[in-house]
Amino acid sequence: MSHFIVHSLDTAPPDSRALLERSKKEWGFIPTLHGILAESAPVLHAYQSLFALGQKSGFTPAEQQVVYLTVSAFHECEYCVAGHTYLARAAKLDEQAIASLRNGTPIADAKLDALRIFTDTVVRERGLAGSDALEEFFAAGYGHAQMLEVVMIIATKTISNYVNHLVHTPKESFMSDPTLGWVAPRNRGQVA
Repeated sequence: MSHFIVHSLDTAPPDSRALLERSKKEWGFIPTLHGILAESAPVLHAYQSLFALGQKSGFTPAEQQVVYLTVSAFHECEYCVAGHTYLARAAKLDEQAIASLRNGTPIADAKLDALRIFTDTVVRERGLAGSDALEEFFAAGYGHAQMLEVVMIIATKTISNYVNHLVHTPKESFMSDPTLGWVAPRNRGQVA
């Protein structure tokens, strides 16, 4: 299997160095995923830009995390589920909702559950969600712009989830917290 470099500011290709500086400034450290994405400055730039745009969406920080966790759990990305569990807690998403998102089960809050269902449907059906899914999403109080923003956040997580699967991104040190850990369904039989 090929070994992927987790770039630092010293090892990154020249076009990626300013992007890693941005990561360090925004996160307080360089996330491992960003170090891997730095191999391609356009990919790291795309990921950073999409993530930043998600924060400017019409969703609250907690709603953003509903979408991020729904996509990451669907894609079975252990790195991103752990990371977004941490971010969901920082966004004050309640623990029941976080547990539901990690387990793919209904959220008690009806509006957040409508967001979870719509996101899951869009990902599962590769955009062919159908008019009923749209109407239920709109009936929950979301608008056309937010429908488009769900797709943008799905694109953001698809980059990170797929890259993490392909390169087996090492987890961050803070992810050693057992309350953040999550085992993908496909790996649950392998855990003793």
